[in-house]
Amino acid sequence: MNMEFYRKLPIPKDVKEQFPISPEAAAVREGRIHELEEILSGRDNRFLLVIGPCSADNEDAVMDYIYRIARISERVADKIMIVPRIYTNKPRTTGEGYKGMLHQPDPNGAPDLLTGLLAIRRLHMRALCETGLGCADEMLYPENHRYLSDILTYVAVGARSVENQQHRLTSSGLDLPVGMKNPTGGDISIMMNAIRAAQGSHTFIYRGWEVRSHGNPYAHAILRGYVDKQGKSHPNYHYEDLTDLAAVYAESGLKNPAVLIDTNHSNSGKRYDEQPRIAKEVLHSMRQSGDIRRLVRGLMIESYLVDGAQKISADEIYGKSITDPCLGIEKTERLIYEIAELL
Repeated sequence: MNMEFYRKLPIPKDVKEQFPISPEAAAVREGRIHELEEILSGRDNRFLLVIGPCSADNEDAVMDYIYRIARISERVADKIMIVPRIYTNKPRTTGEGYKGMLHQPDPNGAPDLLTGLLAIRRLHMRALCETGLGCADEMLYPENHRYLSDILTYVAVGARSVENQQHRLTSSGLDLPVGMKNPTGGDISIMMNAIRAAQGSHTFIYRGWEVRSHGNPYAHAILRGYVDKQGKSHPNYHYEDLTDLAAVYAESGLKNPAVLIDTNHSNSGKRYDEQPRIAKEVLHSMRQSGDIRRLVRGLMIESYLVDGAQKISADEIYGKSITDPCLGIEKTERLIYEIAELL
């Protein structure tokens, strides 16, 4: 094979034993997952916000952000459930660029996956134990999920992964809600097929084992916009998009019909400051249609301490994204309060 086997990494069981979560933290996580399931099923009418940096690049800055979000969350808890994003591995279309804390715990340093594995577990543990907020991560590598499987509250399968068989089958065996994004090309049927696969039961190979999954009834849709053949971004959060998705869901027979709207990525054309406008338009559509109101269970928002994005460098601005541009914390706080008032 044309690769160097550099070193063998510890298995998830060993990492969990070395860095265990307490019974109290495990109970908090279970409670948060239950709340999410109630919202996604419609039994709880609160609105869901999965919100945070495009990528978790700095433990101190991410924890600073989550502490601030936790304080905001307390003020809107009767209307909104907040799940912070701690995205520790990032897909790269060409394979180039910052791949996340798992790969590079120091963005200015060399790749170091052993240090990265420990760093992402420590960060997720801190967020759960210190703030009581269960967090979200993207399942970029299904075989790595078990390193965090006892900590995470929510998992997203990205636009480039949603067609992958291993992502779909692994999602069917998770004990927490999984959001399936529409693919970058925008074909909604691919996303719906992924949800159907995740909600079903399967026998497959996982981490060298023959396993049988029991199905994940809380697998659901995430609309993130799409890119056409010319590389131009197009949104799919408008009223007509949502009524179309509601009709597709109604014909599908899938359990717990639900969608989150990603207000960034191709829905905003990566214009991060468009996110508040998009969020309000989605809320307006919900007020106009009972079908949309029942289907849309929340938003996914990219937000960090400082507006915008920056290049990786030795003099980076603390709390400013080094991947996609994000909404700053002051504007984020204002937006969350506005959402609460409009619900």
